[in-house]
Amino acid sequence: MDRILTQILNMFLRKAMNKGINAGINRVAAKGKSSQEMTPEDQAQAKQARDLAQRARQMAKLGRRLGR
Repeated sequence: MDRILTQILNMFLRKAMNKGINAGINRVAAKGKSSQEMTPEDQAQAKQARDLAQRARQMAKLGRRLGR
């Protein structure tokens, strides 16, 4: 019973941590500006940075999968 509770708690903690990390990456990509403050060039650069970060996460996941 204790093991099941630990697994469920770990699942929720992992999801919360991932949301926090993704929010931080998006904030860095936008250089701390809100979408209303950014110019179209800034928005395009932020989108490119988010896409790059997403590809990096996918590559890291693939690397972990292949490392097993």
